Amino acid sequence: MKFSLFADIHHHPGVFEGGTDEELEFIQQRAEKEGASFIIHAGDFCHGPSLCPDYVKKYNDFHIPSYHCLGNHDSDATSYAETLKAYNMPDGHYFFDCEGYRFIVCDPNYYYLDGEYVHYDLGNYFKHGALRDYMPPDQLVWLEKTIDKAPGPCILISHESFEREADGVKNQEEVRAIFARCNARRKNAVLMCINGHHHRDNLRILDGVLYFEINSAAYDWVENAHDCYPKELCEKIKLLNHTVVYNDPIHAIVTLEGTTITIDGMESSMFMGINRKETGVNRIYDAAGRPVYPRVQSARITMG
Repeated sequence: MKFSLFADIHHHPGVFEGGTDEELEFIQQRAEKEGASFIIHAGDFCHGPSLCPDYVKKYNDFHIPSYHCLGNHDSDATSYAETLKAYNMPDGHYFFDCEGYRFIVCDPNYYYLDGEYVHYDLGNYFKHGALRDYMPPDQLVWLEKTIDKAPGPCILISHESFEREADGVKNQEEVRAIFARCNARRKNAVLMCINGHHHRDNLRILDGVLYFEINSAAYDWVENAHDCYPKELCEKIKLLNHTVVYNDPIHAIVTLEGTTITIDGMESSMFMGINRKETGVNRIYDAAGRPVYPRVQSARITMG
């Protein structure tokens, strides 16, 4: 079976370049051509669906089933409850079964303050950077039960990473311990984990699970503002000078056959030829040593 996968398209007109209707249509048309059973994104689809109801509707109403995963920015301008409603999500975490596989959407978008796990809601997490990105205990219990009851191998999708030690989900070791227990009880119970958020393209096999960090479909964030793009364009697009942008919405078609995972990615190029080094940043690597390129890699891997 095949599914279409993308992340971090960041539809936010007037703020970010990219994430346009045409780019979403590009992803949808490729899914159609490839015969994908569904489309799913790994978070940061838009910065609050109340800002862009037509864009959300274009995704939700596509004739191929289209699923959401919450990112840290999806409820920036819309309440968490309203975002769930707009995205047709039963909760921040849920699952669905397709052709013998179970797809589990996780929600690590919580910060831990004064003994309480608080969900991201209307930008409330911005002032709690060190306390962010947790999976609450009740969701951990739910996750283990959901994996154990699955009809076949499980594919997990989350925005934040369960694999990045330095800057991933804070209690990721508890999550990976669940994977280990489930895989000990049933071989290949957890086959693959997908995340977005970091705008990087990386594959890693850890304890028998394939971790796929999928690149942003739109851009990479640059902390310090630069002046590489034309002034008149930056006046129209508020945060353009904090990004380096991809010319195409890079994403993947993932094919599952037994325990074999085939990723058909794609490559693009940099908008106006501007990359991180052009902006004055000396390195193209992030804290995890992962470089920025306008691509989603292709691979074929048989697990186990």
